[in-house]
Amino acid sequence: MFKTLFRSFAVLVIVQPVVAGTAFAATAISNMNVRISIVDECKVVTAIDMDFGTTGVIDASIDETSTISVHCTNGTPYTVGLGMGGGAGATVAVRKMTGPSSATVDYSLYRDAAHKQVWGVTPGEDTVAGTGNGSAQTMTVYGRVPAQRTPGAGAYSDIVPITIQY
Repeated sequence: MFKTLFRSFAVLVIVQPVVAGTAFAATAISNMNVRISIVDECKVVTAIDMDFGTTGVIDASIDETSTISVHCTNGTPYTVGLGMGGGAGATVAVRKMTGPSSATVDYSLYRDAAHKQVWGVTPGEDTVAGTGNGSAQTMTVYGRVPAQRTPGAGAYSDIVPITIQY
């Protein structure tokens, strides 16, 4: 009887199923294409407002600076131009901030710290040229309110369009 019991036990141990992970018999490999097309592009990232501050009589030049940051694709040549603004009678050489009763304050924007190179909109003449490097590039705008007949008290402002040609 002991032999019979031992055989039954042995059979029970042998017949117990072994639970294991699923086994794979083969592997197939393929590819997935991934693409992007980059086109020439430029964007104005930031344009910091130029604020000439608060003054009374404008009997001496008031100088200020600002910055413009542009972001162009790597290798893209570009020019940055500054329009004449919206003041009546403005040109790129003499822009005009408008205030109360349509009075104006003259100012100019320059590409250089010496205030010799007016910043305008004609590529190759009065714009700032560059080549994109894939990151934001910053340029300085030099502004000047020259001594002039002072209009009445109030807030004076202008909006200057920024144009990037690429």
